[in-house]
Parts: sequence; C-alpha cells; structure tokens
Amino acid sequence: MRRAGLRSLGVSFAASVLLLQGCASAPSRLPAVPQNLSSKAEIPGMPGVRYVAGGDMSGLTRDAVDSLRKEREWRAKQGLTGPLPPAVFLAISGGGDNGAYSAGLLNGWTAAGTRPEFRLVTGISTGALIAPFAFLGIKYDATLKEVYTTIAPKDILITRNMLAGVLGDAMADNAPLLALTRKSVNADFLKEVAAEYAKGRFLLVGTTDLDARRGIIWDMGKIAKYGTPEALDLFVSVMVASASIPAGFPPTMIDVEVDGKRYQEMHVDGGTTAQVFVYPASIRISDKAAAAGVTRERRMYVIRNARLDPDWAQTERSTMTIAGRAIASLIHTQGIGDLYRIYSTAQRDNVDFNLTFIPSSFNHAHKEEFDNDYMRALYDTGYNQAAKGLPWAKTPPGFSGSVDQLK
Repeated sequence: MRRAGLRSLGVSFAASVLLLQGCASAPSRLPAVPQNLSSKAEIPGMPGVRYVAGGDMSGLTRDAVDSLRKEREWRAKQGLTGPLPPAVFLAISGGGDNGAYSAGLLNGWTAAGTRPEFRLVTGISTGALIAPFAFLGIKYDATLKEVYTTIAPKDILITRNMLAGVLGDAMADNAPLLALTRKSVNADFLKEVAAEYAKGRFLLVGTTDLDARRGIIWDMGKIAKYGTPEALDLFVSVMVASASIPAGFPPTMIDVEVDGKRYQEMHVDGGTTAQVFVYPASIRISDKAAAAGVTRERRMYVIRNARLDPDWAQTERSTMTIAGRAIASLIHTQGIGDLYRIYSTAQRDNVDFNLTFIPSSFNHAHKEEFDNDYMRALYDTGYNQAAKGLPWAKTPPGFSGSVDQLK
C-alpha cells in the first residue's frame, strides 16, 4: 500500500512537471557568449570597461599604473608638490538590508571628522549600491541615510505569484530598485564620477556572469567617462545586477559583442562569487607602483555588512529551513574566507589592514527583509561606532586578539 502510494505520488509529480514545462514562458534571450570566446567579449562602444576576476589582469594592471600618472598630473595642476599622500582603499561587502550598517558607519565617520578621501572604492551586492555614493564623498551622506533608513520592501521589489515566479526568471520583480537607483544616479552623477576618475581614482563593482560562472569587475569610472545615455544605462544596470539575488530577483541581461557578433551575458549578485573584494591578489600593487617610481603609504578599510560570530539558532526539521540555514552558513564562511584572502594580500603588499563588521551585541528583531525598524537600528549602530572613534580590527576572525573584536 505504501509503495503504491509513493508510486502514485511520483507519477503525479512527474505529470505536474511536464505540465509546467508545457506552460513555461520564461523570458527569451540572445545566445550566451561561447566559452572559447568569453575572454574577448566587450561592451559595444565601451571597450575595456571590465575585467574577469581570476583571469588576465593585464588590463587592470595597466589602468592602475596609468592612474598614477593621472593622479600626479592632477596634483601638478593644483600646484601640489612633494610625495603622494597615502592611498586609502575602501571595500564594502554584500549583506542585503544590512547595508544600513555601512551607511551609518560612513555618516558617523564624517561626523567624527576623520573620514578620508578614498583612492579606491569597491562594492558587491548591497555594497555596489553604496559604493558610488561613498566614492563621491560626504555630499551624498544624506542620500545614503535616506535610502537605508526609510525604504520598505515595496521600494525594492514587487512579489510575483508562485506560478509566475517558478515559470519566469525570479520570484520577484526588482523594477522598484531600478527606479530607486535611477532617481539618484543620473547624467550629472555620472559626470561627477568621471571627474574623479580623471584624478586617478578607482570605483569598482563586482557582478557574477552566470553563464561563464565567473566574477566580473566593472570599472565604473571608465564607464562614466564615456558620458553617453548608454553609459548611464550600463552604470545603473551593473549596480542593480550586483544586488540581484539569483532566483529572488531577475538577472540583468547585458549585451556584448565578439568580432561584431552580438551575444548576451546573464549577470547576477556579485556575492555569488565573492562577498567582498579590494583588488585581485594577482596584482602586486607595491611592486607595480615602485616600478613606476611611486612609493607611498597604503591603508585599506573593509566593511563587512554581517555579523562574523556563528549566530546560533535551533533549526527546524523541515526542508526549506534546513536549506536556508545551509545557504546562510555557506555565505557566512565564504565571507570569512574572503577576509582571509584580502588580509593575506594586504600583508604581502605592506598595506595596513582595517576591518569592521556588525557586532554580535546587535540583536534587534528582523521581521522581514528591508524592515525599517531593523535598518534604522543598524544604521544607528554603525553611526555611533564611527562617530565615537571606531576601533578597527587589525586581523580577520581567528587571528590573535580577534575574538574580542566580535563583540
């Protein structure tokens, strides 16, 4: 009897799958770039605006060396002489609505009067939405505060019904997030980014090319330099793509070409391949700069929009709860692994390492994603830490002395 019941259930399930496949209406797309051509793909009319993480870094290396020339030329025009000032890097991680921590911390840093101008700013996922504003400085503090303390789920997504979600490309539509981003990121904003890029500063955002299953690093300053409507569209698309959780939000389809033939790449959350990054480990920045005649102090600040303690919780014995808990664990350990990689690279290159993250003492109730009360409380936590003089951790969790830093 039990076997008959299971067999009947299996037949019913198979029939349901076939029915759904027959009704499927997922959005169409252009062909993906063939594997043997993926390294040659370029954005039409905007060559050289991105780099393949883990791939050939010669393009980014050349651009980094060239940025030193731009920096020296700009300083000469301002009548600034003497050694170059310290190069300060800022990396902002993923974390969804936990990005409120970064927003509060940056504003508190401004209030403390010690926030530097960053020569390099990088962002992934929610960090990609924050990074351009952090790059342009304190004039956008109010924008960050507004976004991360007043938005609600309706400002980010439109939930699709179960059938539309399963048969489409995501369980929700992120059109509101796109509209919210375009509200602040306009042609004038692009000009500001381009002006800072001309001074030798870098703004980098990470996405994941799901077809090739690889990370892509986008040079947002170089995109902004083009200054066209197409450049603005790409700039915004990259920001939104980096924050688009696979299956939760639709992927961002980006047109590329190889030898004059058009293809499309499917880009999703940069956190799929890394939770945070500063610069590729394959680039030895101290050596490259020294070869260009530059010796300077370097400091990096890494903001991890997450707690780094184990975050214990009893797990219910149900499929979705177990799967969700397991995925959360993967993201947690991936994020810590990223910090180890960044720390190791910083040690090799003699870059001063500084890290902050959401303290384990923060336990405000989190009723839903983009919960206003939760985000305001987390914003205040970051703000108060920085305004009072944040004691940055000098090592990732697991190194000597870092246990206390989790508190």
